[in-house]
Amino acid sequence: MRTSVISGIAGQDGAFLGKFLLQKGYKVVGILPAGRKSDLFRLDYLGIRNQIQFVHLNLIDSSALASFLEEYMPAEFYNLAAISSVSYSFTQPELTFDFNTKSVLHLLECIRKVSPQTRFYQASSSEMFGNIGEERLPVKESFLFHPVSPYGISKASAHWLAVNYREAYGIQACCGILFNHESALRPPHFVIKKIVRTALEIQKGSRDKLTLGNTSVSRDWGYAPDYVEAMWRMLQADKLDDYLICSGSAVQLGEIVRQVFNACDLDPLDHVEQDKNLMRALDLQIIYGDNSKAKVELNWHYQRQTRDFVLKLLEDERVFMDWQESRQSK
Repeated sequence: MRTSVISGIAGQDGAFLGKFLLQKGYKVVGILPAGRKSDLFRLDYLGIRNQIQFVHLNLIDSSALASFLEEYMPAEFYNLAAISSVSYSFTQPELTFDFNTKSVLHLLECIRKVSPQTRFYQASSSEMFGNIGEERLPVKESFLFHPVSPYGISKASAHWLAVNYREAYGIQACCGILFNHESALRPPHFVIKKIVRTALEIQKGSRDKLTLGNTSVSRDWGYAPDYVEAMWRMLQADKLDDYLICSGSAVQLGEIVRQVFNACDLDPLDHVEQDKNLMRALDLQIIYGDNSKAKVELNWHYQRQTRDFVLKLLEDERVFMDWQESRQSK
């Protein structure tokens, strides 16, 4: 039984990846932040909490990291831990940059010294590319980064650290550059989750309005459970490399709103309001990626169309809401 470590196990991707790896027969070790309590409701929802071994660890404590790697000698390490909110990074830029870069540096250095056989996955982000002119789209792995947020800058720095350790020291490291990927397990402040959840609450009569910022932006959105398989496939390759993981097309946020509300038999004109306070200081107007490298080299294929994506999110959110209500009533 191979051991796989997931930092950020309590998050959306960590939970789905944990379930995926357990189904593959791995022993899964989940890293939780040291010194604070983590909410493991996502693991409870997926029914996998009792199948995971948890370790509380500070990812910028090199001594503790080295001891951890010496004890577990994992075959695979998926680094999903990060401060991942773009809007939060504008209010806390120093904290975001400090954690998102130092944690990766310490992980790579400890793997180099203690556990060089460990295959390392770094969760990179499409936010690293920044404002790319529409005439240059779709984004490819070869494009230069020009991030427009502290979060994007921190992720770009962490990405190049992983590439550097692969090239300079032969560390088996790869980076998955994931575009927006959604599910019922997203934190509530993420816009797609907010739209889907609020529409269902309006449908039930518990809410009346949805407040959004800029709905003219277009993004490459996908379904999160489909994306974690790509993470695993990256670490199974003979030669590790970096890949864009995306749907391959862009959809305007306003169109997502329309389809969600229409699927709930609601008119968005009656329920959706715009708040200028929710506008970002600098925003990407449109971005989408080219997933052909992942298709060819990893045999990973994303096949969900926008309507299927929207209906699946609504279906999952209904089930998740019922689960939350049942849990709260106990």
